Order: sequence, then C-alpha cells, then structure tokens
Amino acid sequence: MPIVTLPLQELVDGFGPVPDGIELDVWDVEGPYARADEVAIAFLPFYFGGRHRWQFVHDLPNLELLQLPSAGYEWATPHVPGHARLANGRGIHDDETAELAVGLALTSLREIAAFQFDRAEQRWDARETRSLADRRVTVVGYGAIGSAIATRFEAFRTDVTVVARTARDQDGRHVHAFGELPELARTTDVLVLIAPLTDETEGLVDAALLAALPDGALVVNVARGKVVDTDALVAELRSGRISAALDVTDPEPLPADHALWTTPNTVLTPHVGGNTDLSIPRSLDLIRRQVAALAEGRAFENVIDLPVNQG
Repeated sequence: MPIVTLPLQELVDGFGPVPDGIELDVWDVEGPYARADEVAIAFLPFYFGGRHRWQFVHDLPNLELLQLPSAGYEWATPHVPGHARLANGRGIHDDETAELAVGLALTSLREIAAFQFDRAEQRWDARETRSLADRRVTVVGYGAIGSAIATRFEAFRTDVTVVARTARDQDGRHVHAFGELPELARTTDVLVLIAPLTDETEGLVDAALLAALPDGALVVNVARGKVVDTDALVAELRSGRISAALDVTDPEPLPADHALWTTPNTVLTPHVGGNTDLSIPRSLDLIRRQVAALAEGRAFENVIDLPVNQG
C-alpha cells in the first residue's frame, strides 16, 4: 500500500478521509523510515535543515514525489533522488508573504517600529512620516506570490510595476524583464523582492542597482537574502540614503556581530513570511490534491523541471 508521509501529526489528523489504497503516516525525516520501500510521497518539514536528512530521503526507493512546503526550491534541487519528482509549495504562502511585504513597507515608511521604541521611553513624538499611497512600487519576481504582492500594493493606491526574467503581458499587467531593472530603479520608491534564487538572480540587487535608487527609497526583501549584495546594502544603509525592510538575509540566521543588527533605517524579521496560522490549512489543501492525484494516477501539481543529472 503506498504511504504518504507528513511531518506533523496535526497534518495527518486534519487530512480527512483518505482515498482507498493510500496510507498516511507521520515522519519528520529525523531518522530512517521503517517502511522506506512503501513511501510514494514525502512531505518535508516546514523547517528542513541538516545534510544528514537527505540520506533518509534517498533511502526511499519507490518515492514518486518529494513535496516541499515552500515556494522556493533552490535549496532542495541538488538533493532530489533521480527517480523522484520535486514539487514546491506554490499557493501555500501567497497570502502570508504578500501580507508581510506590505506590512514591512508600512512599518518602515510609517515608522511603526520606531514609535514602539518611543513608547518604551515614554516619549510622545507625533512626527510626520511617509505614506505608502502614491509611491512608485517595483515588484521583482512575478510568480504566484509576486502577483499577490502586486495586487495588495495596488490596493494602497500605489503605482505598481512588475519585473520578471522575461518580458510579457500577464494578468492585465505588463511584466518587464530583469534587464530593464537599472532604468526602472531610477524612479522606484519601494523595491519589493520576491524573485526565486537562481544563478541569474543571485546578487541581482548589487551596488549599481542600489545606487540607481532615488534618495529615500525602500528595499523590501521577502525573497532570499542572496538576491541582494549584502555588503552593498549595508553601505547604503549606513550612509542613510535608503532604507530596508528585510524578512530574509545573507547569511541566515544573522550571526551575533553582523552589521544588519545595527544598521540605521532597517526593519528586520527572522524569515517568517510563510509562518502563520494559515500554513497548516493551506498545506492540507495542497496535500489533499497531491494524494488524490496519486490515488487516481493523475499528474502531480507544482512539479519543478529539474536537470537530467539531478540527484
């Protein structure tokens, strides 16, 4: 009987009726699975670290699908067994990450974090802050989450431009290509990063691109830390010329002495874009569809095209 492993008992308990011929079981990939030859789908834990765990995945000889809980997948592609497919968590964290992107922008522009420091000092300083409305927002990355981010910023009466690897028209928007970013940056008030980490996007936001941003611009990163040249960003922040609101960093987590702990004009959250009470129900929605596809012999969703020599 094919087994689908889930990393939490909560996911198994919340699944509901299981299709005939399928068994669900809890496995956190912290050790070898006793019935390894029966596993058809393995859903990885939400926070998956440690190279030793990949060996346990490779010990599943009949694995058909390795299901990630995240939209990003660059961290998993080198380790997928050659006989298995890889699927990402597209759709699970769209709303959560889009909310945080807007929240980070508002926290920085409206100085919400700074007002909390004022409160701790019992200081009542009703100073003027910057509005999000009427800002020119450039969203870099236009997958499902990028689209959700663009829609939410538009609701705040901003002028939104979207950018992706290739230019196209999609969802009633014109998508600009990465090559247009240096010119677009010159008129960008809020630069929102949600592009996947690839060879093309690593270091995409470098010193030159940061320098092209107008004085007072805000960089919001909910993508991956390596999309930004951290040293270049630190230099700009220390100059006071721009601001940053970061949910991701390079390295991650930040070591105790890292400059981003103390740079001015910086809002920092510890990679929590997809960490809300929606994660479990949205994950269950995807898991149910993947299990139904297994039971019915249909194609899985969200499958990533991998190099032929992966695994």
